[in-house]
Amino acid sequence: MKYALLVAIREYAENIKTKGFWIGLMLFPLILSGMIFIPAMLQQKATPTRHFTLVDQSAQFEDVILSALERSHQRRVLQALQQYAMTHARQAPGEGAGAPDLEQLPPPDRAAELLDEFAESNPEALEAFAREGGAQQVLERLRPLLRDDTPPFEEPRRRYERVPLPEELNPGADLAVLGQELKPFLRGDRKIRPDGDSVTLYAAVLIPADLTNHIVRPTRGMPELQPDQGVQYWSVNLADLDLRNDVERAINEEIRRREYAGRGLDPDSIREIERTRAPFASLNPRKEEGKEQVSMADYIRQWAPSGFVYLLWVAIFTISQMLLSSTIEEKSNRIIEVLLSSVTPGELMTGKLIGIAGVGLTMIGAWIGALIGLLALAAGPETEFAMRFIEVLKTSNLLPAFAFYFLFGYLMYAALIMALGSLCNTLKEAQNFMGVVTIILIVPLFTMAFIPRDPNGTLATVLSWIPLYTPFVMMNRATASPPLFDLVGTMILMLASTGLSLWLSAKIFRIGILRTGQPPKLLELLRWLRA
Repeated sequence: MKYALLVAIREYAENIKTKGFWIGLMLFPLILSGMIFIPAMLQQKATPTRHFTLVDQSAQFEDVILSALERSHQRRVLQALQQYAMTHARQAPGEGAGAPDLEQLPPPDRAAELLDEFAESNPEALEAFAREGGAQQVLERLRPLLRDDTPPFEEPRRRYERVPLPEELNPGADLAVLGQELKPFLRGDRKIRPDGDSVTLYAAVLIPADLTNHIVRPTRGMPELQPDQGVQYWSVNLADLDLRNDVERAINEEIRRREYAGRGLDPDSIREIERTRAPFASLNPRKEEGKEQVSMADYIRQWAPSGFVYLLWVAIFTISQMLLSSTIEEKSNRIIEVLLSSVTPGELMTGKLIGIAGVGLTMIGAWIGALIGLLALAAGPETEFAMRFIEVLKTSNLLPAFAFYFLFGYLMYAALIMALGSLCNTLKEAQNFMGVVTIILIVPLFTMAFIPRDPNGTLATVLSWIPLYTPFVMMNRATASPPLFDLVGTMILMLASTGLSLWLSAKIFRIGILRTGQPPKLLELLRWLRA
């Protein structure tokens, strides 16, 4: 064992001195921070204000549309103010003011639903917010509650801004003609110059004068769609449909309001009835009495294993590739012959497995440390949220399960990779074998999002008993209380499979590591295993 440890130390030192190791180590926190911060920054900073023109020949929906877009903007301002206040709020000593309690917060899908319900059912609240001074008025009230070093509040830029129709175009012209005349502006060939500034026209909304004559009612059956009879939305951007959806929603709500009034119904009463609902609670039968309601913490426990599966996959795939490269490089450079003059093939294989495992643990430790560091850099309540998230992980069995499945998953795949490396003389030869291994490893990624939805279903159960997939699938089922038979049985299967893999790989490694020339045929490999 002494010589195996010496080989392990040498293998560890050789790998951590490479540039690729340090580049990979540093890239992870950069990628992680990018995933956390860049999307929000792009949403706020990178998306420009988009300009649209509106022609309402019916003279009935212009104010409705502009009012709806203004409410949408004020909703975004309110959300930004809420985040601003949470981030920079003063905290009383020991109280953790503003810290969210994950056991009390509703799960994300219900939280989003409640916010949508409030926004849709309380347009008057948004109008009152804008009428009473908007963000500035709220900031004056918040000022005593914010820390002294709080930076100024930056109001989100408007996503859409209306510009007048180009002067050379006639708003009263036939919409088919007007649409054709707007094409150069929409394509960017020509610019619109409101107030002397040159801007590109993002979209055009054209409403015909007789729109109300073409309203679709259920009693009329399926109408034939004629573009020139309805609202025309012109834009070359087919990926961002928020403006189109806002305009369509505003027009349809106004049409329904008029329908209510035309039939002698009170629109306000109808809206009040539509906001009436039955209370609905999601309960978890595994929780103790009085605490059964599903919370954000339960949601984290349900989906956190998928993150660990991905981390497990990346770790095993990365360090197995290191092991393969190291074995083939030493074999092709004849270094392996020098090593085998001092140690046995078994000691060499054991040392390489331990050394590369140390490299993998260093990598994972650095990644987890980077994650904790990024969470700690968050200001105010976000730090508390991160700490409570970590508390959820500590109180579950995720970390012990990850340690177990990483260890035995690594040993099983590393033994397979090492056997392949001993059979090949160059990386080019190894790529043919690695293609098969990669296809095997892709299956856990395909099922990673599905298994938490049905953790004890047929697919999850069957894959759990396939040794190559056991560490990934059982990791994904870790918090779903799998049957004791599956839990204990697959652990025994992992131990047996890993032991068998190491034993068979050692037999192949002992012969193949000194072999040169073409890789052996399948029958020859079988003779090695029987030897």
